[in-house]
Amino acid sequence: MEKDLEKYFDKLWPICRSISGNGLRESFQILNEIIPFELTEVKTGTQVLDWVIPKEWNISDAYILCPDGRKIADFKVNNLHVINYSIPVNQQFTYDQLLPHLNTLPEKPDAIPYLTTYYKQTWGFCLTHNEFLTLPKEGNYQVVIDSTLTDGALTYGQCVLKGSSNEEILFSSYLCHPSLANNELSGPLALAFLYQQLCKTENRYYTYRFILAPETIGVIAFLAQHGLELKSKIKAGYVLTCCGDAGKITYQTSKSANTVADKMMTHFLRTSYTNSIVRDFQVGGSDERQYCSPGFNFPVGTIMRTPYKLYPQYHTSYDNKSIMCFESLKEVVMLLVDICKGLEMNQAIAPGHHYGEPMLGKRNLYPEKGGAGIMSHDLMFLLSIITMSEIQDTPLEIADRLQVNILQLHQALQIALREGLVIYKNN
Repeated sequence: MEKDLEKYFDKLWPICRSISGNGLRESFQILNEIIPFELTEVKTGTQVLDWVIPKEWNISDAYILCPDGRKIADFKVNNLHVINYSIPVNQQFTYDQLLPHLNTLPEKPDAIPYLTTYYKQTWGFCLTHNEFLTLPKEGNYQVVIDSTLTDGALTYGQCVLKGSSNEEILFSSYLCHPSLANNELSGPLALAFLYQQLCKTENRYYTYRFILAPETIGVIAFLAQHGLELKSKIKAGYVLTCCGDAGKITYQTSKSANTVADKMMTHFLRTSYTNSIVRDFQVGGSDERQYCSPGFNFPVGTIMRTPYKLYPQYHTSYDNKSIMCFESLKEVVMLLVDICKGLEMNQAIAPGHHYGEPMLGKRNLYPEKGGAGIMSHDLMFLLSIITMSEIQDTPLEIADRLQVNILQLHQALQIALREGLVIYKNN
């Protein structure tokens, strides 16, 4: 998987993406080789909840010609050089006139910052502070931004993997940044390869919905069209962001902080990923803000490694392939596969045998020789499930009480269900 993750990273990396436009569509075409997204185009001017879909932005070139003949802030060298959604410009400026349109990071003098201007029509460039310090203050600068802002559409994608139930598990990430690595591409890649893994799962109970959209406005557009319909269906959900570096796995809870999504993820991190971090919901993050927004309040948390804003390369040209760890990205995918296995197991159960401890021997579930021997784990788990199902509603609660990972109970639970020693309450 790591080689495939890297291969698709390399395909997606050069593309200049934004919240709309052909770069976004091209990126979906590449990801559709892994996951069959159904794409929705929401037209410019469409009211989506309290927001309005902006004009579509496309760009082919941008640069500045200095008075000394140098070409700087070249979009074709690094697409972070132009502020995303800049209006078209072809004009000469003095240094003083140009200065308000230049952006640098003095504290990171060799980094190009990433900036946007989606909802205000203006323009600008980003360059390293060291290059900025070399600019001549006399003479004219030729500024070129070959972009368009037209009536078009915003594109988002969704893919539904059906299970036997209409209850859904939601996975969501965003696709809207240009060439940023961990902040942009780790989430979509994890989402796509998670789909690939879950396709292999037989007899799925839950239906799995995968959403990939431009951050904020794209998920708002999705919720405007589908949010009320899905509100009663979403059992648990996770936003995937910044999960491709080598930092500790970090989970940010849903706004409610006690949903099944929260309980299952914190259970796995506590039992199997002890070198991890759990933190409370925060409003300044990614699309969990929209899923947990007033009126919706979906049970959606966020899975990351080093959180956005907390790693030094965030929203700069330093966020490139050099900070990616594809082994770490694979680990996030496989953690989410295990989370889904746990959720599939975690349907409410009740005793199937109502009085007294059932005799396991006549069901060939007990060793032929009893006595002083140590009880096997599987036998202990089976007896625990049978006994505790009267007071613990779910396998997760039993696993927490036993202080083991829920997946360790899988075989014993299947035996108990097969023998009718416990039953699912919804059957």
